[in-house]
Amino acid sequence: MFPDSIPHVRDRPILRHTVAPIGAFVAIVVAGVVGYAMLGNVGLVEAAFWMIDPTSIDLHFETHAGPERSTKAYAVLVTVGLVLSGLWIGETVATELFGGRISTEVSRATMQRRIENSDDHVIVCGYGMFGRTIANRFAEAGRSVVVVEIDADNAERAREDGHLLVEGDARREQVLRTAGVDRATKLVAAIDDSNVNIQIAIVSGTAASSAEILVRVGDEVYESVAREAGADEVVIPEVVSGERVTRLLERPAG
Repeated sequence: MFPDSIPHVRDRPILRHTVAPIGAFVAIVVAGVVGYAMLGNVGLVEAAFWMIDPTSIDLHFETHAGPERSTKAYAVLVTVGLVLSGLWIGETVATELFGGRISTEVSRATMQRRIENSDDHVIVCGYGMFGRTIANRFAEAGRSVVVVEIDADNAERAREDGHLLVEGDARREQVLRTAGVDRATKLVAAIDDSNVNIQIAIVSGTAASSAEILVRVGDEVYESVAREAGADEVVIPEVVSGERVTRLLERPAG
């Protein structure tokens, strides 16, 4: 139940890496309070105060009988545990900071805010040769472009080209919603796989999208299927390229 209750942890490296040391610290605090309460026969509030000020243990046993030596030995173990877990947290945060993950998280959050503030933008699913060409042409025309890409290398390329980016599988409705499909005017399924593009068209239709859907397919066989899936336009790059080459060849020389 824990992973399902905080699903965002799985998608955020900083949280994912600090869960263990923070959990260890909390566990030691809980164990310390419960242990003090049992050894000193005190309430949880007083036991919690012993965690903050261990010298209170001496004051307590000046007026109360009990296992003073065992309690002080336990206090040493608890203190060592707190110090070690605190160092673990500090080391983890430092590693995330100097490892670049914090800056990555900040960049991702900033980009998401920009996407949330975008309207009438174009979503391009897939940043291969075809998708990259489409995205750059729209950007050159002054349109805001959000690229959806699952491949890390292509995602980095889209980021370097200055496009807004959502990393994930465009066949997932939540990913398209994150890309602002409900506010986009066009969605281009540009992946080098006809079946995947058709699935994207289907999912975008279930996401209450009013965007015009353009689907790339690799063969004319898929055209009718793509239109039935919700595509407003179907593009076969090989056919388009062939027609352009034919027009060039038919152009009079000179």
